Amino acid sequence: MVEPLVSVLMTAYNRELYITEAIDSVLASDYNNFELIIVDDCSTDKTVDIIKAYLNKDARIRFYQNENNLKDYPNRNRAASYAIGEYLMNVDSDDTIYKDSISYCIHEMSKYENSHFGILARHKDIFNKMLNSHDAIEYHFLNKPFLTKGPGGTIIKRDFFERINRFPENYGPANDMYFNLKAASYGNTVILNRELVFYRKHIGQERNNKFAYLHNGYNYLKDAVAELPFNLSAEQKKYILKKNKRRFAVNIAKFYFKTFDLKKTYAAVKLAKFSISDAFEGIFHL
Repeated sequence: MVEPLVSVLMTAYNRELYITEAIDSVLASDYNNFELIIVDDCSTDKTVDIIKAYLNKDARIRFYQNENNLKDYPNRNRAASYAIGEYLMNVDSDDTIYKDSISYCIHEMSKYENSHFGILARHKDIFNKMLNSHDAIEYHFLNKPFLTKGPGGTIIKRDFFERINRFPENYGPANDMYFNLKAASYGNTVILNRELVFYRKHIGQERNNKFAYLHNGYNYLKDAVAELPFNLSAEQKKYILKKNKRRFAVNIAKFYFKTFDLKKTYAAVKLAKFSISDAFEGIFHL
């Protein structure tokens, strides 16, 4: 049996309304040398029944069920642990992948020696390029942010994913933001210039959790600047941190005046460990 070149990862939790379309879209790909790994995170609806109905239809599907609910990014890491392909791609169980997305990604990654990570970016001045770690981080912070797509807009070599210790798990919905910076700072990043999946929008998505984004969006960047090997000067890092403080101060004010929820606003400030001096430094760039 030939080992698959690509492992497509699909994590699921109560996605009975959408997962049929998600699975069908992967199976309809014009690229065939893949495995589809589906990991259910203790669904309480008919998600598992729907998945099991596919198992005798296509041998490329591998299905696993968690004993405990892991939540989003821990489950993504669990799914990756089962993979055997050279490349990892993600298709969320409420999204659909385009027919030629896998073949497109393999073609783009194969164009460059020593490619590690591919990400969708719509900036014309970096189309069809591979950026080394210095150029990628410098462009992202000092030109235009581009390391902003979720897992569905990326492809990564599995050995590189393991080498940089997978997704972080402590930044909630912003785990992917930290991970993209980590991947770009340790490897070579290929710029993809077209959408890979259709992102379905619905009320049950984590992106609707504005509270979780508040403190996690601040903390991931603060920690990334401190922990990752950015090839930036001390002054450039200081400028990035001040911008991050300013953004958090603005976002926390917007959140309060939209919700008038003082308890949650205070909780977000506390979780971010954001002080009055941080606010002054961010707003006035002291």
